[in-house]
Formats: sequence, C-alpha cells, structure tokens
Amino acid sequence: MERQKYIFISLSVLLTMNSWASNKEKIYEAYISGNMKEWKTVIDQMQRQSEKPPEFLIELVNYQYGYIGWCIGEDKNGEAKQTIKLAEENLEKLKNRNYSISEINAYKSALYGFKIGLSPIKATILGPKSLNHSKLAIEQDKTNPMGCIQYGNSQFYMPPVFGGSKKEAVEYFLKALRLMETEKAKTEDNWNYLSLLTQIAQSYEDIDETEKADSIYNKILETEPRFEYVKKELYPDFLKKKNKNE
Repeated sequence: MERQKYIFISLSVLLTMNSWASNKEKIYEAYISGNMKEWKTVIDQMQRQSEKPPEFLIELVNYQYGYIGWCIGEDKNGEAKQTIKLAEENLEKLKNRNYSISEINAYKSALYGFKIGLSPIKATILGPKSLNHSKLAIEQDKTNPMGCIQYGNSQFYMPPVFGGSKKEAVEYFLKALRLMETEKAKTEDNWNYLSLLTQIAQSYEDIDETEKADSIYNKILETEPRFEYVKKELYPDFLKKKNKNE
C-alpha cells in the first residue's frame, strides 16, 4: 500500500511537471504569434486547476501579469481588472505558503502599476506603493530580474518632477537582462526575455538612443525570427523613423 502511494505521488509530480512545460510552450508560442486568445485559454485552465503548488501559482501569476498588460493596451479594462483580482488572490496564497517574498513584491509592484494605467488619477497614491514594492523586491533578492524590471517601470513612467528618470529605468532594465542571461533557462523560449528586450529597444527609442535601439531590435529577431510584433510592426516602424531622420 505504501509503495502504491509513492508511485501515485511520483506520477502526480511527473504529470504536473509536464503540464508546466506544456503551459510554458503554449504561452511562448502565443506571445510570439500574438495569439492572446490561446494565452487566455491557458491561464483560465491553470486558474481552474484544483491543485496549485507554489511553483505552479507563481507561473500562473506571471502569465496573468502578461495578459493584464495586453488587456490594458487593448482597452479591455474590465477583463484587466478581473485578472488583477485573480492575480492578487494568487499572490496572497503564495504569501501564506511563505513563497519568495521578493517575487511576491515584484508582482505587487506590477499590479499597482497596472491599476495606475486603469485609473491615472490614482497615480499619486498608487505610484509610491508600486515603487516601494519594487525596491523591497530588489532588497530581498538582488538576483531577481522581475524586481529590477518593476523598479525600472516605476522610474520610466514616473514624471521627472516626482523623481522619475528614463535613463535610470533603462539601467535597471539592462540589469534585469544581465540577470536573465546568466541562466539559459531564463532566456530560452521565455516570453519574459523577449518582452524585456522589446522594452529595452522601445526605451532606447524614447530617449533617442537610436543605434542602441537598432542593435536590440536585431538581437530580438536573431533570438526569435518568428516574433510577429517586432518583425512586422515595431522594427519596420522604427526603421521608417530612423531613415526619415537621417
């Protein structure tokens, strides 16, 4: 009986690991093809799953984080709010299980940032909360790329009069990139890696570092030639502006 119990546990762990790998692959393919319907299908299926180990939950929060950003960009504010609520509940479960407090604070910072995007009038209240959580994430784990990304976001979108600095933001995005690139698993078929590279390229554009932006766009397409958003929209638009200004 005891042996059967351990066999069952081993099979359950194996099935869970296979499920995570499958979800990661589906999310990556959805990201590079722009198929957000598939992205939503994955997070809905993961949310409905009864057993959610901490590693599974943080993966789900990451996918919800990506989906919220897309919803806001597409003016799907109701769906963004609903997904924020689910992500907050999942973070609370992770906190109760004593999961990495640095990861939790990084995503809390992101969610406050999204709430500002949904209601800019609340920026003076929510902005400091977002910034403080990103600072905590870095203090608690200096090797956490997500903490650096969220601190960078706070700096990028905060008006200079309140202390924001786009150049400092880029420094933290680059720091996050270096942290990711120390491990192959964090760069290979990882939507977060492509997203960060894209963010860096667009940030360089914004601060008129044209050659650096061009270099990053090329790096993105070398890493993933199938990335539709960069291949068909961002990079062609960038080249048009670059050629026009030369």
